Amino acid sequence: MTSRHDHYTPQPYDPYAEDDGSWSNSNGRASQQPGPAYEGQAYVHQEPQQQPYASGIPEQRQNGHDDQPTHALRTVEYQLVPDEPGYHIPETPDAGWDDAPSRRRAWVSRGVLAIVLVIQAALSLRLSNTAFQDEALYLAAGHNIIDHWMNGTPLHSGYASYFSGSPMLYPVAAAVVDGYFGLPGARLLSLLCMLGATGLLYSFSRRMFNERVALVAAALFAVTQPTIVLGWFATYDAPAIFLLALSAWIVVRTNRAPAIAVLLAAPVMVLAVAVKYASALYVPTLVVLAALTAWHHKGWRCLPRALLLGLGTAALVGFGLMYTDVLAGVKATTTNRAHGTDTAVSLVQKSLEWGGLMFAAAVAGVFAYALRGRMNESPRSHGLAGPGWRWRAMFGVVLAGTALLAPAYQIHLGTSVSLYKHLDFGLLFAAPMAGVGVIRLVGKHFRYPQLGIMIWVAALCLGVSQSEWRFGQWPDSTSLVKAIEPYMKPKGKYLGATYEVPVYYLRGKTNQDQWTSTYGIGYSDKKGDIHHGREGYRLAIEAGSFDLIVLDSVATPDLDKYLAQQVTKSGHYRLVGKIQFNLSSGGTGWYQIWTKTS
Repeated sequence: MTSRHDHYTPQPYDPYAEDDGSWSNSNGRASQQPGPAYEGQAYVHQEPQQQPYASGIPEQRQNGHDDQPTHALRTVEYQLVPDEPGYHIPETPDAGWDDAPSRRRAWVSRGVLAIVLVIQAALSLRLSNTAFQDEALYLAAGHNIIDHWMNGTPLHSGYASYFSGSPMLYPVAAAVVDGYFGLPGARLLSLLCMLGATGLLYSFSRRMFNERVALVAAALFAVTQPTIVLGWFATYDAPAIFLLALSAWIVVRTNRAPAIAVLLAAPVMVLAVAVKYASALYVPTLVVLAALTAWHHKGWRCLPRALLLGLGTAALVGFGLMYTDVLAGVKATTTNRAHGTDTAVSLVQKSLEWGGLMFAAAVAGVFAYALRGRMNESPRSHGLAGPGWRWRAMFGVVLAGTALLAPAYQIHLGTSVSLYKHLDFGLLFAAPMAGVGVIRLVGKHFRYPQLGIMIWVAALCLGVSQSEWRFGQWPDSTSLVKAIEPYMKPKGKYLGATYEVPVYYLRGKTNQDQWTSTYGIGYSDKKGDIHHGREGYRLAIEAGSFDLIVLDSVATPDLDKYLAQQVTKSGHYRLVGKIQFNLSSGGTGWYQIWTKTS
């Protein structure tokens, strides 16, 4: 018996295979292919033949009874995906910017610095008032010295004995400018000095840190009250600050040069001290800075550099004291200055009010810099880490701590006179650390720029309001000068609280030797006895020693009230004018003018 397959074996389903005749094809016609055949009692399966695919849309019949044609599915051939993508992602740098020196960075930072300097100049130029007592004194003295040199005119008094700087330097230079351009010209000289100091501050801060720190330091320094006021104030302070800034720039700029190059700063430092004796407070800071800034490149060899600068400066100072007569002025105005009655608490409060914000930023910069040397602005920061945290801490303390010298000295003297001006000397050195503090607060890539903007705007608002208040502390003297001009006589004797102002404005009609100040008197009576204080004023008024008496109740209000009473009692004087003035800082006052009748 022959075995055979008497059952059907199912095949895998093929969606593209033709169906049998019992069903309709895709075109509605019966299949022409025969079904499976049996040959010799064996089942043979015949593979259907696939019709070739015709491109295009097959023709449709118009007979409504026929089925609608359907389109055969196309076979999609897939391409093999390569192992690597068709494009490459560019490699991301470790920093979006590099703080290495470049021409583009230099010009951008210089442009920002120019904007800062324009703002500083605008803030100073907006101030307006007649000459202050100190301005009038220095300018009048400068004219007197020039007349003495040119024409042999006698000097009216020993300026060197009570001036806070050499009378042969700034007063003469300012008087030359004043002779051509008047008081605005002399004040413009101060503005140029303060703008130069800000520019030098930016330069040496940039070399010590980077452009961002330098720009923040310059921006903060430019809007403080002392900087704004001294930029339009014809006194010693502006040129002295400029010379100190120039000294610091030379010290920092020569940190990689041979040690002898630092001696270039010595004559500039001595000149700063000669211009303003109080500048000597900051000579030690410059000497220490000479060592610290060279530590990166010289190690312990930086100490001879600092020693060389200190010895060179001391030699020049000694030579100047030996061959000039300024020692008396140094003692009278600096080392042996009379003590006042202001309390330490009040002086600390004023110091914080006028420079506290910038000093706080500097203190924050000291701590931040000591904890982490790299500025963290760029992974490729250059020259910021320093040799170690001890060096960084010392460097920050020296710079920021210099701002405390002026308040400490004023507390020792117990006086607030010139405190706001002396604060600017220390803030010049603390400014770089203030820049570090603000930059650290802002964070890398300007993460929190609003914090830096907030600090600068606060400093700006304080500087604007305080400078306006400061420039309004003395009255406008225009009406006073016009009122007393007819009473000026070649040999007249006058008493006035701020006589330096009429002496300056009425040059040629009166001089300093004709006036007695309300700050002190040494009256000699008929017996030759010398009387001081209120007793001296009383006896002089009773004797009719003055041809004109001018009081304003601003500089010495208590004494002016006493003098007014004595003038009324004496019977030798009559009131010829009472002129009201307004202080821009608020309040009013009166000029009282008495002339001698008998």
